[in-house]
Amino acid sequence: MWKKNFLFRATESTPLSQSENELFHDTEPALDSAGLVFEKFLSVWVQGEGTDEKPSAFTNLYVRTAMLDVHKHVSLLHPLQGRSHQIKQLLLPEQKQYLRQWLAVHAPQAWESSEDHFRDLFELE
Repeated sequence: MWKKNFLFRATESTPLSQSENELFHDTEPALDSAGLVFEKFLSVWVQGEGTDEKPSAFTNLYVRTAMLDVHKHVSLLHPLQGRSHQIKQLLLPEQKQYLRQWLAVHAPQAWESSEDHFRDLFELE
């Protein structure tokens, strides 16, 4: 199975160089939000068929919101959302555009082999 994570600041159209695992790995879970200053992120996981190096088709997309207090190293990860309407609501049009372009350029055969319901997630409304 192929998978890739794109981690966006909630209001930015270009992902960070770090993945969700890298940024949130050494943080403690937030048990109480009192006194915390959270920054909001959107974590996008794309899955597909193929090897770790090369996808042959994209099959699933999951999105979750993630909060991080950078100074206190405390985080809150929400559950992954995989339903089309949830994904479309969470992602900004610019984020959808970035993801669509990245997937189509970095793995054009996988993009073309993906089912319509997957590609439809990136349609701008």
